[in-house]
Amino acid sequence: MSGELVEKKCMPCTVGATPLKGEALKPYTLQLGEGWKCVEEHHLVKEYAFKNFKKALDFANIFGRIAEEEGHHPDLHLSWGKLGVKIWTHKIDGLTESDFILAAKIEAEFISHEG
Repeated sequence: MSGELVEKKCMPCTVGATPLKGEALKPYTLQLGEGWKCVEEHHLVKEYAFKNFKKALDFANIFGRIAEEEGHHPDLHLSWGKLGVKIWTHKIDGLTESDFILAAKIEAEFISHEG
């Protein structure tokens, strides 16, 4: 994963902004870690696996802290040994650079703890 996205800050989206589509998504998608998927050019998803519920919950809280720092909030789905992440910009119902920045920061945090 490229450090370029991790170094950036999520920026608020303006009404009327155009979501990233097609070829514009590729450079960003290539910078994310393994397992991230761009679904229907609309949102990013990844599911993280953990050895138990507590470990998954701990990471949900870490990811929540990152989201608060960035002012950009993913959907998190917590279950036993799993934490699903879904990211998109609600204001424009699609993807912006900030979505990829948040995904990269989440991935970097996971790698720093698990790697």
